[in-house]
Amino acid sequence: MAALGAPANAEARDISRDTLAPNDGWAAHGTGTTGGAAADDDHVYTVTDRAELVRALDGGSDTPKIIKVAGTIDANTDDDGDRLGCADYATDGYSLTKYLAAYAPHTWGSAKPSGVQEEARKASADRQGERVELTVGSNTTILGLGDPKNTAVVKGASLQLKGADNVIVRNLDLRDAYDCFPVWQPNTGGLGDWKTAYDNIWLSGATHVWIDHVTLSDKGHLDEDEPTYFGRNYLRHDGLLDITNASDLVTVSWSRFADHDKAMLIGSSDSATGDRGKLRVTLHHNEFTSVVQRAPRVRFGQVHLYNNRYVVPDGAPYRYSWGVGTESALYAENNAFTTPGHVEAADLVKSWNGSALHQTGTRFNGYPVDLLAIHNAYNSGSERDLSADVGWTPTLHTVIDSAEAADRAVAGDAGAGRIP
Repeated sequence: MAALGAPANAEARDISRDTLAPNDGWAAHGTGTTGGAAADDDHVYTVTDRAELVRALDGGSDTPKIIKVAGTIDANTDDDGDRLGCADYATDGYSLTKYLAAYAPHTWGSAKPSGVQEEARKASADRQGERVELTVGSNTTILGLGDPKNTAVVKGASLQLKGADNVIVRNLDLRDAYDCFPVWQPNTGGLGDWKTAYDNIWLSGATHVWIDHVTLSDKGHLDEDEPTYFGRNYLRHDGLLDITNASDLVTVSWSRFADHDKAMLIGSSDSATGDRGKLRVTLHHNEFTSVVQRAPRVRFGQVHLYNNRYVVPDGAPYRYSWGVGTESALYAENNAFTTPGHVEAADLVKSWNGSALHQTGTRFNGYPVDLLAIHNAYNSGSERDLSADVGWTPTLHTVIDSAEAADRAVAGDAGAGRIP
């Protein structure tokens, strides 16, 4: 066995060769999802720092491999393991003060930023990207070692599955994929906005992916604590888990999404017609807490949402949970929402040029609701009415519990360190 580092303590049960069970969502379709289960002993690693993790990933090779993560790994470190801050990445004279002065809307206008400071920002961003973007290849299992009191953590990184097939990520706390160099986009949303670069996990053209008992958050640097520039929040994070560019056959189970704005995008854009017939995703037994929007937002895909738990704490910002986008087909069963008084059932679903939503068994603050009927009744003046006919019925799934039972189970068992 190739050991790149020694874990603080050994797992009582080796779950690193677990494979996705038959029928457990879209990732079980066809050949199923086995990750690195076929790895030989020379390609089973235990890693404790960024350098070891990078070597084990082997440049995103397709060689079957199992990577066990022990302790905390910080992607923003140099080859000697020393911490790197934003100032260490800045180059070519970039500074935020100069950037803000150069592209202030009242002097720069609405044109896309260009010139010395934008080029310096790009160069600085490239330097950070070289450290934090970690490519995950096909036939890979990444498993965190630990329990709820001592989870394996990877912070600052963006795990990128680009064209990869047959990948498993489990039992890992992925946090704070922090962008040091957001770009100003003057024309976004009419008022302009800051755009960031990194998702905690990004699937682009990836297939047969199982993400299980993973915790994803901005823990360490919450966007709500960032300042406002040009009248817009200076965002530092993109998505927690984005599934784009014709990715397909994905199951996300028993995971926790927390403390974030735009949590999960499924689909690239309204014009990405190559996504048709792809983006088949199952989300079950996940918790979304303190998530403002996109839980998920879907374009084109056939997405099965069942037994998920949604929690909006008192005072937390909130826009919507389910975004029904272009040609999307969401099939939602037995999900539970708990919200404070300022969030109404009509807020939970938003139509983004979508036309269909099948939903049954939804509970809202302990009571049954029909979110389709509520959406059409309360949003008909501003959004498209939705039909219950999504054109498909899920057949790949585990036992679907009542929303009440799932709510209790997910509260106790979702997230890193909680694999039974």
